[in-house]
Amino acid sequence: MIATLQTLGRPLIRLGLIPQIAIGIVCGILLATLAPDTAQSVSLLGQLFISALKAVAPILVFILVTAAIASHQKGQPTHIRSVMVLYVIGTLVAALVAVAASFAFPTTLALDRPEVSGNPPGDIIEILQNLLLNAVANPVTAIMEGNFIAILVWAIGLGIMLRQASDATRTLLGDLSDAVSNIVRLVIRFAPLGIFGLVANTLAESGMNALLDYGHLLMVIVGCMLFVALVTNPLIVYWQTRENPYPLVFTCLRGSAITAFFTRSSAANIPVNLELCKRLKLHADTYAISIPLGATVNMCGAAITITVITLSAAHTLGIGVDFPTALLLCIVSALAACGVSGVAGGSLLLIPMASNLFGISTDVAMQVVAIGFVISVVQDSTETALNSSTDVLFTAAACRREENAQA
Repeated sequence: MIATLQTLGRPLIRLGLIPQIAIGIVCGILLATLAPDTAQSVSLLGQLFISALKAVAPILVFILVTAAIASHQKGQPTHIRSVMVLYVIGTLVAALVAVAASFAFPTTLALDRPEVSGNPPGDIIEILQNLLLNAVANPVTAIMEGNFIAILVWAIGLGIMLRQASDATRTLLGDLSDAVSNIVRLVIRFAPLGIFGLVANTLAESGMNALLDYGHLLMVIVGCMLFVALVTNPLIVYWQTRENPYPLVFTCLRGSAITAFFTRSSAANIPVNLELCKRLKLHADTYAISIPLGATVNMCGAAITITVITLSAAHTLGIGVDFPTALLLCIVSALAACGVSGVAGGSLLLIPMASNLFGISTDVAMQVVAIGFVISVVQDSTETALNSSTDVLFTAAACRREENAQA
């Protein structure tokens, strides 16, 4: 029996990870369509996969960043500053695209949804204060809670202090980094099963009927994200590398966006992105920092969500929006997006803050947030896919730009 299974499964095992994930998606859709009750029972596979990624990600980031900085040779170049500039530009451009689409295709909402609970931040100052406080959190608590800002701060500080350590200590750090990376690779190998469980459970529970009432809003949001992924981001990459950007763009979408779409968590996708950067042969000292940092501050998809839904609420209430105010909304959305936690639905609770620009009350804004949660099955998945794949894309663009300059 076992020999038969091995014989039947050998061709599947020989396939690459992406084809295996595609097969898992198709199987999940078929199971949810033909046997919804059974589909919900396999949700455990998806839960185990996401939990494993979330569990290993903080430890991986802490050890990888510490080891990379401790072993960094003086004078060896890194490209963090260039990546950060691309993060800011990409987020602002995404917000501008969202404003243009909202003016071109205005959306009217039915604001009769029940309010949702939550504690949205009041303004940008509060968001920045929270970021600073998160940066100095207890390192043990940060690892337990997945606070990647604090993890980065402590890992960078420890790595700098360990630059003067003995060779044996730095070798130990390198070996530990390799061991955790191997655990990550093992977890990622189970991605097809995990995504199979996620797809089957999501379709069986939610279906698509709930999305039809908000199809126009969803089309505007997803359309903006596709435009950013396939037009503006490639233009930014071309500006940096002066090469055809689409091979790199599609590699990042295949290697990062697919898993991010179904996990709906930038934090959970960090191990996937780090592995992709390694396959792309990028600068280790750069991606060890830029990828976990991007999972926290590079949120072009979140900027689109905040902008489109806020302008839809303003249009529904008959509030006129002029260009200067729309431009201010772009800036606010971009800054707010940088403070979005890398978890599912993180951008939605920032909508009340953006709505305050137009005098929209918190009660009404929270009804809009409730609509956001209705469409989050697709909206949040697409947002996370764009956010996460852009982390790798801009890291690769910055690294290749420097390589081309040195050639």
